[in-house]
Amino acid sequence: MSKFDSVIGLEVHVQLATASKMFCRCPNIFGKEPNSLVCPVCMGLPGILPVLNKKALDLGTRVALALNCAIQEKIIFERKHYFYPDLPKNFQISQYARPLGEEGKLDIKGETIRIKRVHLEEDAGKLIHTRDYSLVDLNRAGVPLLEIVSYPDISSASQAYDYLKELKLIVQYVGASSCDMEKGFLRCDANISLKEEGSPTLGVKVELKNMNSFRQVESALEYEIRRQEKILLSNKKVFQETRLWDEEKKITTVMRTKEEAHDYRYFPEPDLLPITIKEKDVETQKKSIPEMPARRRQRFSQQYYLGEKEIEIILSNMFLAEFFEASHKIYPNTKKVVNWIIGPLLEVLNSKGIETEKIQLTPDNFARLIKLASEGKVTNIVAKDILSQIIDKDADPERIVQEKGLSCVSNQEELTGLVKDAIESNPRAADDFRTGKEQALMFLVGQVMRKTRGKASPNTLKSLFIKILKEKP
Repeated sequence: MSKFDSVIGLEVHVQLATASKMFCRCPNIFGKEPNSLVCPVCMGLPGILPVLNKKALDLGTRVALALNCAIQEKIIFERKHYFYPDLPKNFQISQYARPLGEEGKLDIKGETIRIKRVHLEEDAGKLIHTRDYSLVDLNRAGVPLLEIVSYPDISSASQAYDYLKELKLIVQYVGASSCDMEKGFLRCDANISLKEEGSPTLGVKVELKNMNSFRQVESALEYEIRRQEKILLSNKKVFQETRLWDEEKKITTVMRTKEEAHDYRYFPEPDLLPITIKEKDVETQKKSIPEMPARRRQRFSQQYYLGEKEIEIILSNMFLAEFFEASHKIYPNTKKVVNWIIGPLLEVLNSKGIETEKIQLTPDNFARLIKLASEGKVTNIVAKDILSQIIDKDADPERIVQEKGLSCVSNQEELTGLVKDAIESNPRAADDFRTGKEQALMFLVGQVMRKTRGKASPNTLKSLFIKILKEKP
């Protein structure tokens, strides 16, 4: 049993889904040519004047409300000073003394993680490193960020993982960000210390950076817990510092000694006046918040009797959750709709590389396709092929079946003839089945399925093969 308690706090940066940057009109678009989305404001040229993006304020307010934060009546922006090659002004416009939201909470599996603050700030640019030199891309400079800072209420690496998953869902559900970690739209730093078990005195805090997935956050925290525990058990001191996670070596390494708030020399941004957030604006954002994942999770369990795993897959994306409910209204067979979503639908999306939100298929046509397969009018193989055809260009599945002659082959005489032909053409497989090799039966079924282009029911064929093969030769 460990002699220490882990104390973890997370700082999550979310890139907000605005059309333009935080303080200028440059487009907020990912993946364009380096330094093609810049202007004097986001490049930090002398004499520039920032203007706040109202959409960023609205989205930030919405997230803060969804996290049960109290919204400040008056907020201010401040300059956070530090030098870095991709920060042209040598300061970042952020919030410190009067952030947008404070004192929220997020419930994770029956435990409450308190949210200390939610504040707006601008992003820095990006350094592109090569073997011999580094390049600066300022496209990301000035992009609106929302920083969500938890209290050190997280007690394990696995709980940190669960917190991040739920936080990401909430941000996505309110429409504030896609949270695409591969594009850097959600980034996380972790602060961790160990203290004597049961002691109120906190240990020395270490900050962890360079984690590009929730699993990496979990792995980095697990490693750091072991590292600090080993140091403390050896009666040595843990130093306050910032460490980087090395994914290849699965270790953390020293980056720099940790700065304190006073090192950044915060002071009010003179070019941005204090902003009063009106109650009516708060109410507008509150009304725009949809049913949150926790409430929907509970409702899906009670209303549809779904299992925990099924619920988590469907709720992993708000579009998917709403697609499920819309499909279920048209064809109210919960088991079949769920199975088709978590099976064929997601398989086709993954194979085609289509994002869930890019589905063109309507819930109406999806439900009708499931109905066709359930009623035996087409085989599952044919239905899955139709799904692949119409997922990104919606079409009537019944019309496709009719035009392409894809209806299930159900004529008993025709099927019997096909089965007998397969047995005659594959005598060795037929003998193998008669001697107890079940796998031979599926081979024979496959022969007929190929001939019918998947239009014959595998179960019907299996029954026919068994019946005919067990007859006396």
